[in-house]
Amino acid sequence: MADRLSTRFAACKAQGRAALITFVTAGDPDVAATPAILDAMVAGGADIIELGMPFTDPMADGPAIELANLRSLGSGTRTRDVFALATEFRARHADTPLVLMGYANPMLARGADWFAEQCKAAGVDGVICVDVPPEEDAEIGPTLRAAGVHLVRLATPTTDAQRLPAVLQGASGFLYHVAVAGVTGKQQAAQASIEIAVARLKAATDLPIAVGFGVRSPEQAAAIGRVADGVVVGSAIVDIVGSHGDAAAPFVQDFVAALRGALTTQAQETAA
Repeated sequence: MADRLSTRFAACKAQGRAALITFVTAGDPDVAATPAILDAMVAGGADIIELGMPFTDPMADGPAIELANLRSLGSGTRTRDVFALATEFRARHADTPLVLMGYANPMLARGADWFAEQCKAAGVDGVICVDVPPEEDAEIGPTLRAAGVHLVRLATPTTDAQRLPAVLQGASGFLYHVAVAGVTGKQQAAQASIEIAVARLKAATDLPIAVGFGVRSPEQAAAIGRVADGVVVGSAIVDIVGSHGDAAAPFVQDFVAALRGALTTQAQETAA
């Protein structure tokens, strides 16, 4: 039986458009406000949700998500809260894929087996662990795969032909192409460089290719959606949460709806 991630990517492909993947940090501004923000992203048309696990040293993230981590931790968010949010999300949204994104420390503090079991029990579909390279797959990969949870790997502009096979080994769900070298939300990659990178990755794997880091507008999402299987938007949404706090949900929904509308319009224009 197909899993939620493969089913959703296939459905988007059948519609001729890229999947919209949106990110928010769990517990930002606090745990109580997060469910409404998650629901707003689904209502706005997000296809896949990434839920960030707050951490004190988010090395791959720029100022927006770093501040979100600090707000979340400052409000008292713990790993158990992240799994409670995931469990409750799954009860409300049976078919929307949910991916946890974060760093090894909170994922492995109680052991990989515990983490994988919690993911499975909560209905988590995939995990992106930013700071565990393919060479250290044994730290987390086998237990996730045994639990039926995808380990989504990251490819970057510096992932050359020699390194790419290692990145793909054991990867599943989709491949996340980091469009720029550096941290989230700070820069925007040139469209031409994204097109070249996506073509190179598609030649090496059948996994869907999602592009993120620096995607901040519907127009940019639509441009990337012409070549990628998925478009990831994170920092721009986190900025909305930072500006509006526990009243952020309707603003998040409007922004996500604009992103989804741009992807849908792009697909219709391509088909015409």
